Amino acid sequence: MSETQDTEDEDDIRYFVRIGQTDLDGTKSVERSLSEMNGVGRRTARIIADEANIDRTATFGALEDDEIESIVELVENYAAEVPEWLANRRHDFFSGETSHEVGNDLQLARQHDINRMQMIDSYKGIRHQRGQKVRGQRTKSTGRTEGTIGVNVEEIREEQAEEAAEEEDDEGGEL
Repeated sequence: MSETQDTEDEDDIRYFVRIGQTDLDGTKSVERSLSEMNGVGRRTARIIADEANIDRTATFGALEDDEIESIVELVENYAAEVPEWLANRRHDFFSGETSHEVGNDLQLARQHDINRMQMIDSYKGIRHQRGQKVRGQRTKSTGRTEGTIGVNVEEIREEQAEEAAEEEDDEGGEL
Protein backbone atom coordinates (compact mmCIF):
# COMPACT_ATOMS: atom_id res chain seq x y z
CA MET A 1 0.00 0.00 0.00
CA SER A 2 2.89 2.36 0.63
CA GLU A 3 4.04 1.96 -2.99
CA THR A 4 0.72 3.25 -4.33
CA GLN A 5 0.87 6.24 -1.98
CA ASP A 6 4.39 7.04 -3.21
CA THR A 7 3.29 6.96 -6.85
CA GLU A 8 0.25 9.10 -6.06
CA ASP A 9 2.48 11.64 -4.31
CA GLU A 10 4.80 11.70 -7.30
CA ASP A 11 1.87 12.24 -9.67
CA ASP A 12 0.70 15.27 -7.67
CA ILE A 13 4.04 17.06 -8.00
CA ARG A 14 4.43 19.83 -10.53
CA TYR A 15 7.90 19.42 -11.98
CA PHE A 16 8.12 23.02 -13.15
CA VAL A 17 6.69 26.03 -11.32
CA ARG A 18 6.70 29.26 -13.30
CA ILE A 19 7.31 32.55 -11.50
CA GLY A 20 7.54 35.55 -13.78
CA GLN A 21 9.60 34.42 -16.75
CA THR A 22 11.53 31.75 -14.85
CA ASP A 23 10.80 28.02 -14.58
CA LEU A 24 11.72 26.70 -11.14
CA ASP A 25 12.37 23.06 -10.25
CA GLY A 26 9.31 21.66 -8.45
CA THR A 27 11.14 18.60 -7.11
CA LYS A 28 13.37 20.65 -4.81
CA SER A 29 12.56 22.39 -1.55
CA VAL A 30 10.92 25.81 -1.56
CA GLU A 31 14.04 27.58 -0.38
CA ARG A 32 16.39 25.85 -2.82
CA SER A 33 14.19 26.27 -5.89
CA LEU A 34 13.49 29.95 -5.13
CA SER A 35 17.20 30.62 -4.71
CA GLU A 36 17.80 29.41 -8.29
CA MET A 37 15.98 32.50 -9.52
CA ASN A 38 18.10 35.56 -10.39
CA GLY A 39 17.74 38.20 -7.68
CA VAL A 40 16.59 35.72 -5.01
CA GLY A 41 19.27 34.30 -2.74
CA ARG A 42 19.01 31.93 0.19
CA ARG A 43 18.16 34.67 2.66
CA THR A 44 15.50 36.18 0.43
CA ALA A 45 14.01 32.73 -0.23
CA ARG A 46 13.84 32.06 3.51
CA ILE A 47 12.13 35.41 4.15
CA ILE A 48 9.57 34.74 1.39
CA ALA A 49 8.78 31.27 2.75
CA ASP A 50 8.36 32.66 6.28
CA GLU A 51 6.08 35.48 5.08
CA ALA A 52 3.91 32.98 3.19
CA ASN A 53 3.73 30.69 6.29
CA ILE A 54 5.11 27.77 4.28
CA ASP A 55 7.68 25.26 5.45
CA ARG A 56 10.85 26.11 3.53
CA THR A 57 11.88 22.44 3.39
CA ALA A 58 8.61 21.36 1.73
CA THR A 59 8.72 20.19 -1.87
CA PHE A 60 7.89 23.19 -4.05
CA GLY A 61 5.91 21.31 -6.69
CA ALA A 62 3.75 19.53 -4.07
CA LEU A 63 2.33 22.78 -2.66
CA GLU A 64 -1.28 23.79 -3.23
CA ASP A 65 -2.11 26.34 -5.93
CA ASP A 66 -3.05 29.06 -3.44
CA GLU A 67 0.26 28.60 -1.59
CA ILE A 68 2.20 28.91 -4.83
CA GLU A 69 0.20 32.02 -5.74
CA SER A 70 1.05 33.57 -2.37
CA ILE A 71 4.75 32.88 -3.02
CA VAL A 72 4.50 34.44 -6.51
CA GLU A 73 2.81 37.51 -5.04
CA LEU A 74 5.47 37.85 -2.34
CA VAL A 75 8.28 37.56 -4.91
CA GLU A 76 6.73 40.29 -7.05
CA ASN A 77 6.08 42.61 -4.06
CA TYR A 78 9.23 41.77 -2.11
CA ALA A 79 10.50 45.36 -1.83
CA ALA A 80 7.30 46.47 -0.10
CA GLU A 81 7.45 43.63 2.45
CA VAL A 82 11.03 44.07 3.67
CA PRO A 83 13.19 46.95 4.92
CA GLU A 84 14.75 49.15 2.27
CA TRP A 85 18.27 47.83 2.86
CA LEU A 86 17.25 44.30 1.81
CA ALA A 87 16.15 45.34 -1.69
CA ASN A 88 18.62 45.00 -4.57
CA ARG A 89 17.86 48.34 -6.32
CA ARG A 90 17.83 51.10 -3.74
CA HIS A 91 17.30 54.67 -4.90
CA ASP A 92 17.13 53.96 -8.63
CA PHE A 93 19.02 56.54 -10.72
CA PHE A 94 16.06 57.60 -12.83
CA SER A 95 13.04 57.11 -10.57
CA GLY A 96 14.66 57.41 -7.14
CA GLU A 97 12.50 54.56 -5.88
CA THR A 98 13.55 51.36 -4.16
CA SER A 99 12.62 48.11 -5.86
CA HIS A 100 13.69 44.49 -5.92
CA GLU A 101 14.30 43.15 -9.42
CA VAL A 102 14.18 39.41 -10.17
CA GLY A 103 14.75 37.28 -13.25
CA ASN A 104 15.35 38.99 -16.58
CA ASP A 105 14.42 42.39 -15.16
CA LEU A 106 17.53 42.26 -12.96
CA GLN A 107 19.77 41.45 -15.93
CA LEU A 108 18.24 44.24 -18.01
CA ALA A 109 18.61 46.78 -15.19
CA ARG A 110 22.24 45.79 -14.63
CA GLN A 111 23.06 46.04 -18.34
CA HIS A 112 21.31 49.42 -18.49
CA ASP A 113 23.45 50.66 -15.58
CA ILE A 114 26.65 49.44 -17.24
CA ASN A 115 25.69 51.14 -20.53
CA ARG A 116 25.00 54.40 -18.66
CA MET A 117 28.43 54.24 -16.99
CA GLN A 118 30.06 53.65 -20.39
CA MET A 119 28.18 56.53 -22.00
CA ILE A 120 29.29 59.06 -19.39
CA ASP A 121 32.87 57.69 -19.44
CA SER A 122 33.03 57.05 -15.73
CA TYR A 123 35.98 55.10 -14.37
CA LYS A 124 33.89 51.97 -13.92
CA GLY A 125 32.44 52.39 -17.42
CA ILE A 126 35.89 52.58 -18.97
CA ARG A 127 36.99 49.47 -17.06
CA HIS A 128 33.88 47.65 -18.34
CA GLN A 129 34.68 48.71 -21.92
CA ARG A 130 38.24 47.44 -21.67
CA GLY A 131 37.18 44.17 -20.05
CA GLN A 132 39.31 44.84 -16.98
CA LYS A 133 38.47 44.35 -13.32
CA VAL A 134 36.05 47.00 -12.10
CA ARG A 135 35.96 46.77 -8.32
CA GLY A 136 39.54 47.59 -7.40
CA GLN A 137 41.04 44.11 -7.56
CA ARG A 138 44.72 43.68 -8.31
CA THR A 139 45.59 43.07 -11.95
CA LYS A 140 49.36 42.56 -11.85
CA SER A 141 49.17 38.80 -11.65
CA THR A 142 45.49 37.88 -12.08
CA GLY A 143 42.79 38.50 -14.65
CA ARG A 144 45.07 37.86 -17.59
CA THR A 145 43.16 36.96 -20.73
CA GLU A 146 45.88 37.09 -23.38
CA GLY A 147 47.30 33.68 -24.23
CA THR A 148 49.47 31.45 -22.10
CA ILE A 149 51.88 33.10 -19.71
CA GLY A 150 53.94 30.10 -18.56
CA VAL A 151 55.98 27.51 -20.46
CA ASN A 152 54.03 24.82 -22.27
CA VAL A 153 56.25 21.76 -22.00
CA GLU A 154 54.11 19.59 -24.28
CA GLU A 155 54.42 22.00 -27.21
CA ILE A 156 58.20 22.18 -26.77
CA ARG A 157 58.45 18.37 -26.78
CA GLU A 158 56.28 18.14 -29.90
CA GLU A 159 58.45 20.71 -31.70
CA GLN A 160 61.61 18.85 -30.71
CA ALA A 161 60.13 15.56 -31.95
CA GLU A 162 59.20 17.17 -35.29
CA GLU A 163 62.69 18.64 -35.68
CA ALA A 164 64.27 15.26 -34.88
CA ALA A 165 62.02 13.56 -37.45
CA GLU A 166 62.99 16.13 -40.10
CA GLU A 167 66.69 15.62 -39.36
CA GLU A 168 66.32 11.85 -39.72
CA ASP A 169 64.56 12.33 -43.06
CA ASP A 170 67.35 14.63 -44.25
CA GLU A 171 70.08 12.16 -43.19
CA GLY A 172 68.25 9.24 -44.83
CA GLY A 173 68.06 11.11 -48.17
CA GLU A 174 71.79 11.95 -48.24
CA LEU A 175 73.04 8.37 -48.07
